[in-house]
Amino acid sequence: MKKKQKVLMIVAMVLCLALTACGKGVTNNGTDASPSPSASASAPADQGEQLEVIEVSTVSPSDQYLKFDEGENFEKNAVYDAYEKDIGVKITNKWVADVSQFKEKVKITIASDDLPDFLLVNATQLKELTEADMIMDLTEVYDQHATEETKKFLTMDGGMQMKTATFDGKLMGIPSSYNPFQFQTLFVRTDWLKELNLPEPKTMADMVAIAEAFKAKDPGGTGTPYGLAVSKNPFSIETGVTGLRAFLNGYHAYENIWIEDGNGGLVNSDIQPEVKNALAALQDMFKKGLIDPEFAVKDTEKAAELVYDNSIGMVFGASWTPAQLVKGAVKDGKVVQEWGAFPIPSVDSNPTLGQIGLGVDEYYVISKKAKHPEGVIRLLNQWIAVDNHPTEEQKVYEFGKDRVEKGNNYWLLSPLRVGKQMDNNGEILPKAIENKDPSILETKDHKTRYERAMKYVEDGDTSMWWEYLISGPKGVYSLVPDIQKNKQYLQNKFYGAPTPTMVDRQEILLKKRDEVFFKIIMNQVSIDEFDKFVAEWKKLGGDEITKEVNEWYATHK
Repeated sequence: MKKKQKVLMIVAMVLCLALTACGKGVTNNGTDASPSPSASASAPADQGEQLEVIEVSTVSPSDQYLKFDEGENFEKNAVYDAYEKDIGVKITNKWVADVSQFKEKVKITIASDDLPDFLLVNATQLKELTEADMIMDLTEVYDQHATEETKKFLTMDGGMQMKTATFDGKLMGIPSSYNPFQFQTLFVRTDWLKELNLPEPKTMADMVAIAEAFKAKDPGGTGTPYGLAVSKNPFSIETGVTGLRAFLNGYHAYENIWIEDGNGGLVNSDIQPEVKNALAALQDMFKKGLIDPEFAVKDTEKAAELVYDNSIGMVFGASWTPAQLVKGAVKDGKVVQEWGAFPIPSVDSNPTLGQIGLGVDEYYVISKKAKHPEGVIRLLNQWIAVDNHPTEEQKVYEFGKDRVEKGNNYWLLSPLRVGKQMDNNGEILPKAIENKDPSILETKDHKTRYERAMKYVEDGDTSMWWEYLISGPKGVYSLVPDIQKNKQYLQNKFYGAPTPTMVDRQEILLKKRDEVFFKIIMNQVSIDEFDKFVAEWKKLGGDEITKEVNEWYATHK
């Protein structure tokens, strides 16, 4: 879905599907196909008999998983040619930067007031650009040029995501939307559970007991076993695998969201007593050697190597995690690791509420100097149309000029990508795969995932093992319907633009938080250091942010 361009997330999403999520960065859209579209379904609202070609500039990240066909590059390629031919929009790049440097270069571009016609920015930058009068009010151009399909697509959530891009009644950006109902899952080596005669994890106590058994028995035989995989940015939304946000949720604690205080107001989750309980549990696990002592210096991929080599058999992760686990699970065409997907366990009898965001944290904005803002809306219309119900010819947008899947990930070339705000994958896919019944499939995503899973089930294609663990009868998606039915999730209650003090102090507060939390987890300081952190958080701007958030909340309940 979105789904948003963090290296590990892209690795997994690339393996998952040639579609954008999550998102924080770039995601698998899981998009529903509209009813059979008419010939004009994907055409821009302003299309006449013949579109005059207009040019729009942007900036692009160069991703290692985007491979060009021979003779093609960012200046000339089949995807750009298709946009020009189909909707009359010629795409040019003001600059192209490696994905690892892209966000920093966007900052420089904004600071130097050298914007392309449109670009992707974060929520803080959206507000800053609005206040600096550097970007266009899109209200009129969107209303005039967006198709009905586009307008419906971007308001499936009731318009919440669009509200986050609206300032004083003016639409200042197009949300790079993704499905917010993406839940973290606990992945456990089920072959090890069987070997050690351990029950499946139902509670956090079960999870810790399994970690202790994996440490003590070393079923992988590596001599360096641990219980739970963790990496150096465990609380970041960008860490889709080897993070600890789900662990916090199991203790009814949440990472940096605004939750109800029981008195009609909002409080920040980072400073609540439940977080202290979760940190105490992590500290205890660290002392027992259940967490790699070097986790604080290992990025996600480095931390995941311990999973691949059989040193660790348990990890929290996003729905696409199996596409990462496959690196260790399948060797030489054989499945050598068996994994199971389980709901986040709870520390007590109350169900775990998995924290979710709003489904948007980045926005496409149009420079006030842009000569053809309607061209950007044409790109938006076309992306939504061809990503949801492409004709055979339009498969060029996903696969390149030969329209054949070959791992080139040409979809990354589309400069404006939005994902669907909800899907029914959990209702449809597990049933279809278990019964081998494609007749109930409804969407392009359903069909693609079903075909991949059945290659594993029927043809023994182990390269598709990961899809079965995502979409199969006991896969990740099979857990979602109950979570949604029982509302076992907690969404951030604050969806406004960053407040003035947030812009000024949020980064400092998060840095301080991570510093203290790491010291607690690694047993460098007492758990009581958390109380000192709370007091300091308030003094460093937390109290002022809380005041600003509640002033906003008073008019947005």
